[in-house]
Amino acid sequence: MKNLLFYGVLFILSLSLVSCSTDDDDNNPNNNAAEISQVEAAAETGTWRITSYVDSGEDETNDFNSFDFTFETNGTVTATNGVTTYAGTWSVTGDSSSSNDDDDGSNDSDLDFNISFPVAATDDFEDLNDDWDIVSYTDNTINLVDVDDDNPNDTETLVFQRN
Repeated sequence: MKNLLFYGVLFILSLSLVSCSTDDDDNNPNNNAAEISQVEAAAETGTWRITSYVDSGEDETNDFNSFDFTFETNGTVTATNGVTTYAGTWSVTGDSSSSNDDDDGSNDSDLDFNISFPVAATDDFEDLNDDWDIVSYTDNTINLVDVDDDNPNDTETLVFQRN
């Protein structure tokens, strides 16, 4: 009788292990839908400025000092300094990385902040075109990073601050 009970419990345990997978959450594209909505809601409120842009150790924040950025709910972004206006697109998406580690080896958010301005390659705003990894965000600050896959020493950081 004890053998029957033992094998019955063993059988039930094996079924429960087969039916559960630790990868289920990682493969669900809707896992971070709530977090995506939070970032979008923050970005869509008010205007923003770039308080830091560092490209491979070079501080290039001054290229964007006079611009205010508006992230619209329809996926457009406008940057204007009162004289010049740039129009582009933006979105927040789940990171396409297959692991929880970002390119920089940290375990930051699995979200990308995508920016695209249709400008010439020589324009300063071309530097913003990327699928930035979100390092952190609040209602007033969005910290982003991009690490070159081919050269990990080639890192860009971008910080938006609400006006």
